[in-house]
Amino acid sequence: MSYSAVIWDFGGVITTSPFAAFNRMERERGLPEDSVRRINAADPDSNAWARFERSEIDADAFDALFAEEAARTGVALCGRDVLACLAGDVRPRMVAALDVLKVKGFRLGCITNNVPSGRGAGMAVSEEKALRVEDIMSRFDHVIESSKVGVRKPDPRIYAMMCEALDVVPKSCVYLDDLGINCKPAAAMGMVAIKVSGEEHALADLGSVLGFEEGWL
Repeated sequence: MSYSAVIWDFGGVITTSPFAAFNRMERERGLPEDSVRRINAADPDSNAWARFERSEIDADAFDALFAEEAARTGVALCGRDVLACLAGDVRPRMVAALDVLKVKGFRLGCITNNVPSGRGAGMAVSEEKALRVEDIMSRFDHVIESSKVGVRKPDPRIYAMMCEALDVVPKSCVYLDDLGINCKPAAAMGMVAIKVSGEEHALADLGSVLGFEEGWL
């Protein structure tokens, strides 16, 4: 199969996963591990997190609504404390992979579920990180942010929007995401979906799918 486009998630793929930051915060506060993940798993399409990613509520409303949802699980945690953990660290090899793929002529897209918080698409907490993310985003032919379009993964519409923007068909695309629930719609449309559990394996899997030689990066 000949592929013409590689579509990327951002947080957890180009950057380290926010889930690791959530777990550190939970340990520091003496909260049960994966508290944030469990809160966000309840009513996943209509909870405070989902609504904020679609820009249906602002940061103040998210702060209060998330605290209410957390309280129902027996956890004392407000939304603003969660937002402070969102901006991960850039993975340089992933950025290098973008540059290699660009040289090889692949179309590059980024679909990110984000919220209107922090600075830029990566929700950075500092100007330096915001500029770094902006530089990375400039490598993509098209970027879709859930908070700007009002649609979030795993809604199939957001993947179709990217295909239309890149002028490609799904079966010519490879998609990378750190969440299996977001990989499933891409695969159902005909894309090759790679679940990113780590940088090394993801790049090896991508190279294998695209027919690159071992150690291509």
